[in-house]
Amino acid sequence: MTNTATRAAEILKGHRESIDRLDAILVYTLGERFKHTQAVGRLKAEHDLPPSDPAREATQIARLTDLANRADLDPEFAKKFLNFIIEEVIQHHKQHQS
Repeated sequence: MTNTATRAAEILKGHRESIDRLDAILVYTLGERFKHTQAVGRLKAEHDLPPSDPAREATQIARLTDLANRADLDPEFAKKFLNFIIEEVIQHHKQHQS
């Protein structure tokens, strides 16, 4: 390998190591988030509250859009990501009500 190719391989390795660490952070963070949303689902079921809260969801989407803009992340991607999570949470809440 040329010196330039060796340097590029080292840089690539560093980026991939960072990506791997960030993936781990995301997975553990989502795990922690779902622990809390499952507790919310149980609480809602115990008190006969609806599994979905459209006002809260709209607020969260607006908040995430703002965070995405500040983080230089595509806000449409952020919305899709949060909508996916919200749908999963609602499904879990519905399971608690069964």
